[in-house]
Amino acid sequence: MEYEFETIKFELRADGIGLLTLNRPDNLNAMNFQMIEDLHTLFDNLKRKLECRIVILKASGRVFCAGLDLKESVALQAKRKPKELKDKFYFINVPEKDVIKAKMYGQWRTSELIVKMRKISQPIIAVVQGAASGAGFTFSLAADIRIAGENAKFNNAFINIGFSGADLGSSYHLPRLIGMSRAAEILYTGRFIEAEEAEKIGLVSKVIEGGEDELLEASLEIATEMIHKSPLGLRMTKQAINLSMDAPSLEMMIQLENRNQMICSCSEDVMEGVKAFFEKRDPQYPLK
Repeated sequence: MEYEFETIKFELRADGIGLLTLNRPDNLNAMNFQMIEDLHTLFDNLKRKLECRIVILKASGRVFCAGLDLKESVALQAKRKPKELKDKFYFINVPEKDVIKAKMYGQWRTSELIVKMRKISQPIIAVVQGAASGAGFTFSLAADIRIAGENAKFNNAFINIGFSGADLGSSYHLPRLIGMSRAAEILYTGRFIEAEEAEKIGLVSKVIEGGEDELLEASLEIATEMIHKSPLGLRMTKQAINLSMDAPSLEMMIQLENRNQMICSCSEDVMEGVKAFFEKRDPQYPLK
């Protein structure tokens, strides 16, 4: 099943794996206002689409995402906003002299995507080829798992063009992924992290040799292994991982895990999993 968008593609396979593709290759998949809105629409739908179990996030062309579309973002700075943008995007349709509102509303709208990526129940596997810069970098950080091609490279581009190096959740996710010291150096300098270094410091799970087909195959292997797990169990695991990032204590997380296990124990998923174990076969879980 495929869905129609202007700047992204989404295909929901029969096995419950969703393929999300950033699709502005001629613009290095830079995130323009339309892509931001397309992604909001998709993530809002995924909250309700339980038959989609896992999302693979990839990109068309040679670059994962070059960041925000700076040519279009200039409209947020202008006192006179282009009419075609004002008519289409609510956060630009503000009083012309009130520049800060358009900037702030646009910032909020973009950053909400990062929160939605963490809140949807589907684990997200980011497949990075070429550059993931600025917003592309933070977008990959919000995924649950990252795998990279040999030519992948990451950088915190915001700091290189006069902005703060902390944007779109980068100061939250990166220290938790690779530690405070390494994260600080990357956020402060804006330098590129090549694929080999990214794997070494734990930014990506693995580096895959080959091209786009090999990267997709590697991500599908991980997704297929996850698909064979209990739908409820997988969703509650993502919830627990999210909460553990800010948990005040070990005891609090253990109590959450206790709750999750008791809820799962009342599910037909557990009955099927135990039955399959004793019958020495793979469990047959529903998509939902």
